[in-house]
Amino acid sequence: MAQHPLGEHRYALTTTWTGNLGTGTSGYRDYTRDVLVRAAGKPDILASSDRPFRGDPTRWNPEDMLIAALSECHLLSYLHVCVTRGVVLTAYRDEATGVMREDGRSGGAFTEVVLHPHVTVADASMVEAAREAHHQAHEWCFIANSVNFPVRYEVTVDVAS
Repeated sequence: MAQHPLGEHRYALTTTWTGNLGTGTSGYRDYTRDVLVRAAGKPDILASSDRPFRGDPTRWNPEDMLIAALSECHLLSYLHVCVTRGVVLTAYRDEATGVMREDGRSGGAFTEVVLHPHVTVADASMVEAAREAHHQAHEWCFIANSVNFPVRYEVTVDVAS
């Protein structure tokens, strides 16, 4: 990532198709959807398409990565909001889900993603502030602000024992 004036940030990665079985794309079933995603200084990501699209279900697919980006962005924004509001968070887990619908014309789109953050705070006096902090985190999330479908969140807050 390079930082530029006026708060502009640029990101770069390389996506390489590794699924040529010897005859390239000579037929729809003659290649795999295997992909290698690389970014400087980071571990490689083995990716593919989703299983219904002839992909390898043991690899990350673009849909998984989109949901992961939304979940992680919310989590990181939430951590920052908690610090600014004096909420001491001791645990955070999100079991995010998403719905994508095919359009019948070989395309499709996500219709929604729902984040299910389950957080634990240090003290019962922090529960309400911990719930409210998700609103600010959602507003601050760059990824949620970049998609054209709803990103909702259903929060559970526990108190550390």
